[in-house]
Amino acid sequence: MDAIERFHEVVINRHQYAREWKERTGRNVLGYLCSYVPEEIVYAAGILPVRILGSHEPQDLTDAHIFGMYCPFCRDCLAQGLQGRYDYLGGITTAHSCIHIRQTFVSWKKHVPLSYSHYIYMPGNVQSHNIKDLLIGEYLEFKRSLEKWTGAEISEHDLDRAIETYNTNRRLMRQVYELRKSETPLISGVEALEMVLSSMLMDKEEHNQLLSQALEELSKRKIAGEPKPRLMLLGSENDDVEFVRLTESLGSDIVVDDYCTGTRHFWNDVIAEPDRISAIASRYINRPPCPQKDLVERRRLPHILKLAKDYNVQGAIITIQKFCDPHEFDLPAIQAMFKENNIPNIFLETDVTIPMGQFRIRIEAFLEMLQIELL
Repeated sequence: MDAIERFHEVVINRHQYAREWKERTGRNVLGYLCSYVPEEIVYAAGILPVRILGSHEPQDLTDAHIFGMYCPFCRDCLAQGLQGRYDYLGGITTAHSCIHIRQTFVSWKKHVPLSYSHYIYMPGNVQSHNIKDLLIGEYLEFKRSLEKWTGAEISEHDLDRAIETYNTNRRLMRQVYELRKSETPLISGVEALEMVLSSMLMDKEEHNQLLSQALEELSKRKIAGEPKPRLMLLGSENDDVEFVRLTESLGSDIVVDDYCTGTRHFWNDVIAEPDRISAIASRYINRPPCPQKDLVERRRLPHILKLAKDYNVQGAIITIQKFCDPHEFDLPAIQAMFKENNIPNIFLETDVTIPMGQFRIRIEAFLEMLQIELL
């Protein structure tokens, strides 16, 4: 099996992978709901951090637990917990995020049996001059709670190993994304998404080995055919592989994204400092922010525009989960920026399942318009 196939297999069989890892190693698995959770500290404790992602299946289990006007993603995640699909988790954690994810965490902790849970306060204003000291305190408390749970101290050596492993993963992921800058990208949007998603599910050392293998395999690929319209995807959490597959099947190349399940997850490294926890805190403060953490005009717009230019984006699809207030708040400013820079775009509102027929028609029309403009 080649590396690309293995990434796909892990995404499809994510629960089986985690169960087998737990049985093989005899160690704990910790579920997390937000990409602002400092995975390095979890990994340094010898625990496998697994991001809880969507199943994209209809359900009515959550109606008694969480408001119906909360986003589909959080309701989808909670439903899987209530269904017992994550019964291999020893614990659950999250970083301070939107109220929807916070309620998912509280409901999960209350109704799903666990031996461990921890809430990390990650301030909304990441540009505040007080945030780093506050976050260091939060991370130290998180570290102590993990040590109490596992019964083992997290040493500086453990943290150094985890930081190096995660930085290697981010570097390799950025090398993969560099391949998407070519006129005919060597990797599809579906393959890239499954690479990132699998990195949130696998032991990072194993994932690093697969990434190195994938880069070697991709270097030998030959892509035939004419260049296609180059698209950027951005918006709220999107782990819907079938949506990406649909978009590319209609005659486009998805070359870059600004998702927490995409580039924002790996875009910057932990820069070495004498204090390891301080260095990790700096990384999460300085990472490309989600709208819950920074004003759109401050860092998000310049970052999104730079991605669009670096990857020669010719059109953008903005996907926002239904009822996702933070991303909906950013939408007018992002669309105005795209208009000012002559980047056509459309907005699609997503749900637990997406209306394939309706989206197909809208995306086809958008691509036809792009083709006319590119002539």
